[in-house]
Amino acid sequence: MKPFYDVDGITIYHADCVDVMPLVPPASVGLLLTDPPYGIGLKSYADSMPDARFKGSPPPRSYASIVGDDAPFDPSPLLPYRSVIFGLPHMLDFLGNGGLLVWDKTGGGKTSTMLSDGEVAWSNAFAGVHIFHHMWLGIFRDSELNNRGLHPTQKPVTLMQWILQKWTEPGDLVFDPYMGSGPIARACADLGRRYIGVDIVEEYCQTAVNRLGQMTLGLEMG
Repeated sequence: MKPFYDVDGITIYHADCVDVMPLVPPASVGLLLTDPPYGIGLKSYADSMPDARFKGSPPPRSYASIVGDDAPFDPSPLLPYRSVIFGLPHMLDFLGNGGLLVWDKTGGGKTSTMLSDGEVAWSNAFAGVHIFHHMWLGIFRDSELNNRGLHPTQKPVTLMQWILQKWTEPGDLVFDPYMGSGPIARACADLGRRYIGVDIVEEYCQTAVNRLGQMTLGLEMG
C-alpha cells in the first residue's frame, strides 16, 4: 500500500484503517493514540447551534458527517496495542478496567459553557487518573488560535504532546488509525516520535500534511 505522505519518520495513509492495521503489528508500536468516531451521530456545530457565537465572530463551519459515527464504535481491534483511546463514556460497554485521562477543557475553570467541560480517554498503558488542563471551548483557547475549524472533533496539539511526553520515548512508533486533522502527527514530528496515521477522508490527510509544514513556536502551534 502506497502512503499518502512518508517523510522523516511520519507516514500517512489515505485508507480505511482496517486495511492498514495488518501492516502495523502491536509489538512494533510504542503507543496507539487515537480519537475514533464515538458512534453518536455528531451534528456539526453550525447545524446544531447556529446562534451560539459572539457578535463579530466568524460563522461556525458546517462539517460533513464523521465516517463511522452512525453506529456504536467497537474499539476491540485496538486493544491488543498499548493504547490511549479517546471517547469515554461512549465505549464503556467495550472497555474493561484501565487508566483514565481527563482533559479539562475549561483550563482549570477559566471559562465554561453549556457544552461539556472536558473529555475522557481510556488507556491500558497506565493506571490511575491523569488530568490535563487546557482551555479549548469555542473561541476561548489556550493554543492554536489560527488553526480553528480543521475538524469537527479537533483536539489540541499541546494535549497530544503532553500524552506523548508522559507515555512514550523519542524514537517510539505512534499509531493513529483515526487521524482526523493530524494533531498527533504534528506532535510526533515536534517530539521526535515516529508516526503512522490513517484517515479515510482525503481532505483530512491533506490537512495533516499541511500542518506538518507549519512552523512551530517552542512545542506549540500558533
